Amino acid sequence: MNKNMMTIVKSNLNSVGFFLKKNSPEILIVVGAIGTVTAAVMACKASMKLSEVLDDAHVDLEDLHMAQEDEEKLTEKEFSKEITKVYLRTGLEIVKLYGPAVALGTLSMGTVFASNNILRQRNASLAAAYATVDGAFRRYRGNVVEQYGADIDKALRYGIKKQEIEETEVDAKGKEKIVKKKVDVTSTDPSKYSDYARFFDESCREWDKDPEYNLTFLKCQQNTANDILKSKRHLFLNEVYDMLGIPRTKAGQIVGWVYDEEAPIGDNYVDFGIYDLYKNRNRDFVNGYERCILLDFNVDGDILSKI
Repeated sequence: MNKNMMTIVKSNLNSVGFFLKKNSPEILIVVGAIGTVTAAVMACKASMKLSEVLDDAHVDLEDLHMAQEDEEKLTEKEFSKEITKVYLRTGLEIVKLYGPAVALGTLSMGTVFASNNILRQRNASLAAAYATVDGAFRRYRGNVVEQYGADIDKALRYGIKKQEIEETEVDAKGKEKIVKKKVDVTSTDPSKYSDYARFFDESCREWDKDPEYNLTFLKCQQNTANDILKSKRHLFLNEVYDMLGIPRTKAGQIVGWVYDEEAPIGDNYVDFGIYDLYKNRNRDFVNGYERCILLDFNVDGDILSKI
């Protein structure tokens, strides 16, 4: 029974320890904020008592000056010694008043810096892990292209498949007939696209009910993104999301594009994937039949280590 109880207690302690470690940045920030506010309140209370300390010091100094005027009561050497004592005593009283507030404020700022340091370390670890995964994925795609060709790579990546459609054609005699054709299409499931694909629809603040306006807006933003890329030599995906009114993502602050004319690491340009002929809804969007579109951005991958 005791052994089982110890096992349960140990398990609970481990769970609590893991929870504290996992949420340590948030906990440290909250502790730091509370400590800073408390330190400010303590400093205000100390300031209310400061006048009493200064008044006492002022009275002591006046007494010493009066005693100095009477040479029989206090010599010059004794006067200097007593003056020093008053200043030291007043300084110690002020330290006692503000010491706890300063100490608590310093400790609170330390917890904030510690929280920031933990987050920086975690972000660095995430960036390194992403770079490893991205590198492995690129090598895998390179092997697919080398062995099967770029068309197979694209079909596998975007889930492109053959679909039979019926079209009405008019022959030379003006007679209509239905013809069956097979075309390449992709799934409308976003999970079949890259992890960075996002819908441009009514949830985006820049979206409009007019399909023509949406197409013009996206083309202009794509051109602007390319101008920024050439100017800054790099562009993060989150910056493009901001331009389109799409919420930022964690991955968006790591991946993006790098512009390098001499040794390009990617396409060297930004493409929203608007004119993707494999996507039926994209064709409908460009032709004005659809007001929404799923954008799939041609990011170069993790660019933190490349800028």
